[in-house]
Amino acid sequence: MKSKLEYIWLDGFKPTQSLRSKTRVESDFSGKLEDCPMWSFDGSSTEQADGSASDCLLKPVAIFPDPDRKNAFLVMTEVLNADGTPHESNGRATIEDDDDDFWFGFEQEYFLWDPHTNLPPGFPATGYPRPQGPYYCSVGAMNAYGREVMDEHLDVCLDAGINVEGTNGEVAAGQWEFQVFAKGAARAGDETWVARYLLERIGEKYGMAINWHPKPLGDTDWNGSGMHANFSNGPMREDGQEDTFTKICEEFGKNIERHISVYGAYNDERLTGAHETQSINTFSFGVSDRGASIRIPIGTVEDGWKGRLEDRRPASNADPYKVAAAIVKTTKEAVA
Repeated sequence: MKSKLEYIWLDGFKPTQSLRSKTRVESDFSGKLEDCPMWSFDGSSTEQADGSASDCLLKPVAIFPDPDRKNAFLVMTEVLNADGTPHESNGRATIEDDDDDFWFGFEQEYFLWDPHTNLPPGFPATGYPRPQGPYYCSVGAMNAYGREVMDEHLDVCLDAGINVEGTNGEVAAGQWEFQVFAKGAARAGDETWVARYLLERIGEKYGMAINWHPKPLGDTDWNGSGMHANFSNGPMREDGQEDTFTKICEEFGKNIERHISVYGAYNDERLTGAHETQSINTFSFGVSDRGASIRIPIGTVEDGWKGRLEDRRPASNADPYKVAAAIVKTTKEAVA
């Protein structure tokens, strides 16, 4: 039997990388990651190599069944140079979390986008729909726009074995969110990227683009989109000490540039201090404070200072690999 292996990778475009994929046909494929061969592609067409030496390598790092195609698999890969070293665009290779001690939950917001009107569904050709308010967790055709895309995306993610833990309508018309949880920084990035890939592919079926820009509606009162990063490591889950969380938050405050530099392009348009954000140039943390850079969930406090933190700064277009790498690095510097 022949199987279709869809190799997925990130290109080298700046300031925001895009997803790429191509299909490889294999006979008598086992379905196991270790049996996915290395492959190559033309890096000169993806801003990852010069035309005179254009070969880049695709190293398989995660595999999922493809719910939409017969005898098919989704193969997430990382990009290597021809000599086998990580390519400069390879954010996954920057993660220092070999023991999967870190757990991540990414809250991925996005806008559905009509390519013909260049607006989200629910927006009239001129002007705006009713102000924000009725669209968050909304029900009904006057409030929820594009539910069929969101519902199908949830179904295929679950069928693929991606650990999506929930979805909801977001604050703006045509804006939605899904949440991915995984143990291990690299695995969390793998699953979030494959979930993004599936969303893009479902959007093709409905004639809807997916807009990952953190502030696609420009300088308006409409919300932007983030990718809030919930995270914990062993000491956070086990110590039961308020001081553990204080040290981590204070260490994040010392490393604003490390984080903002990988938290997504155009994030300054979103992190203004309005719409439940802190200013991009300011750092703050607080219990249950959705206007802070880092929110300490009330559940963490009520559980005896055991649990997680939520970094609310990452933008919807941020690379979860790079976000996780920065969070792991700073947290380790704060608490071993």
